[in-house]
Amino acid sequence: MPEHPYGWLSIAPPLATVAVALLTKRVVLSLLLGIVAGALITTHGDPLLALYQVCETQLWATFIDPGKLRVLCFTLLMGAMIGVLNAGGGMRGLVEALAPLITTTRRCEFVTWLLGLLVFFDDYTNTLLLGNTMRATFDRLKLSREKLAYIVDSTAAPVACLAPFSVWVLFELDCIQEGLDNVGANAAALPSSMDLFLACIPYRFYVIQALLLVLLVALLRRDLGPMAKAERRARLGDPTGGTPVDEIAPLDHPATHWTNAMGPILTTLAVVIALIIVGGRASLAADGVEDPSLLEVVGAADASVALMYGALVGLLSASALLYWRGVLTTPRIQDAAFQGVRMVVPALAILWFAGTMSRMTGNRSVDGATQTVAYEYQDYRLYTGDFLKELLPQGDSGAASATTALLPTAVFLLACVVAFSTGTSFGTMGILLPFVVPVSIATVSGTDGAFDPHHPLLLASIGSVLAGAIFGDHCSPISDTTILSSQASGCEHIAHVVTQMPYAVLAGLVSAVGVAAVGYGASVWLVLPAQTVGLVAVLLVFGRRVEDAPQIFES
Repeated sequence: MPEHPYGWLSIAPPLATVAVALLTKRVVLSLLLGIVAGALITTHGDPLLALYQVCETQLWATFIDPGKLRVLCFTLLMGAMIGVLNAGGGMRGLVEALAPLITTTRRCEFVTWLLGLLVFFDDYTNTLLLGNTMRATFDRLKLSREKLAYIVDSTAAPVACLAPFSVWVLFELDCIQEGLDNVGANAAALPSSMDLFLACIPYRFYVIQALLLVLLVALLRRDLGPMAKAERRARLGDPTGGTPVDEIAPLDHPATHWTNAMGPILTTLAVVIALIIVGGRASLAADGVEDPSLLEVVGAADASVALMYGALVGLLSASALLYWRGVLTTPRIQDAAFQGVRMVVPALAILWFAGTMSRMTGNRSVDGATQTVAYEYQDYRLYTGDFLKELLPQGDSGAASATTALLPTAVFLLACVVAFSTGTSFGTMGILLPFVVPVSIATVSGTDGAFDPHHPLLLASIGSVLAGAIFGDHCSPISDTTILSSQASGCEHIAHVVTQMPYAVLAGLVSAVGVAAVGYGASVWLVLPAQTVGLVAVLLVFGRRVEDAPQIFES
């Protein structure tokens, strides 16, 4: 094997990206600086050539890639669709339709949690909708604003992260695919990004346990630390602690019938499912596969095509329905779609720059071709993944075994730190996944390069990035969803951070233990229930029950 052309310098751009992100909290700027640093390395310090390479070979080549364009188009269409649905008032109508069922504090928390699961397509929409519409109900039942902010914040991102159709899903698929492209093996021997996305769902321990913890808190009526104090204060008639809060203004669109939202959403899901099945079957038929299973069909489909056209149909159906019913005029639909697009612009920038960084540190040509000789494209590629794989202990030594077992745990902790420091889940996934995927595959591969695409360590490593990004985002006081949750719920921001922290840390600790257990051979199907039992035990032992004040529901 020839000597690596850049050695330790190949990891300098991604490390610099992480360091600048931690210091400045600005992910897009950090990614751009990392790209510039990489270009200076591949051009051996020539500033003019590096500038040309950044613009033409890196940024522009990434932007015009058909797969990347579909991802960007899906994000734009999804943002526009969400904007139109929000303006139509259908989701608010669904929330208000369930209001008569909320007669106790337990029911109130449970219904809010359930609504958080239903609004799965976007975390911002989830946060703003539930925080604004449930605020008055929480006040009426003498529940604290901190509890509302906790439920809203703990369902928004986790649900969007797991949902098969959301703003998140194609971003996650794209990051996983970038990692697969950096493996350097024959593409036919690699699993699809959709296959890995679905298979790693059980390994996203924090995401699953954070959702379950909200449900357990509601059912067991147990609160931890600062939240118990906030709940006791609210029972005495002071939901905000007497502190003025910077609330987001109530939603300016009236509630309409819930079918104005669920109709277009269900139509979109039907189109996506149909395109995945048709596309997957066509792909397998071209490969000569007969009578494929449903999982094989889904894994073989091009999810970016299905999701992009599904989002387009969703936008058109939502616009047509709301116009036909007289809910929105054409100018109002256009304005709502534009507002929705504005909402996803930061995600677009991260998608583009993170994809560019991944390709620069990868090992493929500008047009995506696999190298025929070692380091063939070193004039504009850093081969970072190849260098990291060379550093891994090989064989059956104790060092190799320890590295293999601890990799998912190290990945989870790193993702937590990056997300907490930067306040962004998307930035964390965009920075880490393109490196974690090839390194994890190298770790579980045999000497002949063969590997099990459903190897627990591989799935746990990928799941740890996705879960750790959510954990750090939850705990971070500079996270956009944390800030939105407190403002939409009418809760003082630091009070939300402090009261939510014990729950997030509890779910994070049981998740870290679970990841470590999987690394040493425990079955994920034993780890998941054990984690939930641990959550119940902690709530029963350390949680404090706040006695409900007499409640009379006012319809």
